Amino acid sequence: MRALSIAASGMLAQQQNTEVVANNLANVNTTGYERRRTEFNSLLYRHLVRRPKAGSSAGETVLAGVHTGLGVKIGDVYRVHEQGVLKQTGNTFDMAIQGEGYFQIQLPNGDTAYTRDGTFQLNEAGSLVTHDGFPVQPNIAVPAGVTKITINSTGEVLVEQGGTQANVGALLLAQFPNPGGLRAVGDNMFIATTASGAATAGTPGLNGLGTVQQGFVESSNVNPVEEISNLIRASRAYEMNSKVMKAADEMMATRN
Repeated sequence: MRALSIAASGMLAQQQNTEVVANNLANVNTTGYERRRTEFNSLLYRHLVRRPKAGSSAGETVLAGVHTGLGVKIGDVYRVHEQGVLKQTGNTFDMAIQGEGYFQIQLPNGDTAYTRDGTFQLNEAGSLVTHDGFPVQPNIAVPAGVTKITINSTGEVLVEQGGTQANVGALLLAQFPNPGGLRAVGDNMFIATTASGAATAGTPGLNGLGTVQQGFVESSNVNPVEEISNLIRASRAYEMNSKVMKAADEMMATRN
């Protein structure tokens, strides 16, 4: 009775699908979060081949055979790379990217991570860091005693001190041939992989990179209504597969 294993594969696939939807809903308010989407693949088919037989027309041959599927599996969980809504905060060091690109973050082990989460702040040395204290690359150091800090759309950090304005550095954004190939490592950060290709850093607003918006953060691109709809579909599919399993069990009991 292959229906048991087929229905079991469907229930397992829908369970994993539900976990993906649950993670999307859990991160609906996570800054810069990009929702995930589940894709399914059919399993191998069982081919019961029979001899070809003659058709209704002279010389016509009809290919005959029985092809039965063996269930379903999770093919992949894609990260949907589309921008969320920019939300104004008014905080000086909150930044959002309008368009393509990622901020560059130096990890404690020296590697570079990439993020769309621009909720930055200054540490005790005046350097721009993430909320976990990881420095933003290239390093931006703001001198003490400045009266105003402006970050323009091209990433330049301008400060006013003693009535004069000075440029203390500029943010660079990174882009990838295949952003969907980045690997998530938690804390809203990604690292480059062979699938994503190597990062190319550049000035915001040039060569296809987005611009920097000071005083804004990017909301997640999760649509709660759509995710609830996906959750209902997954629940119904799980329920239908469980009914198939129950029916197969009853058929086996009757046969025995």
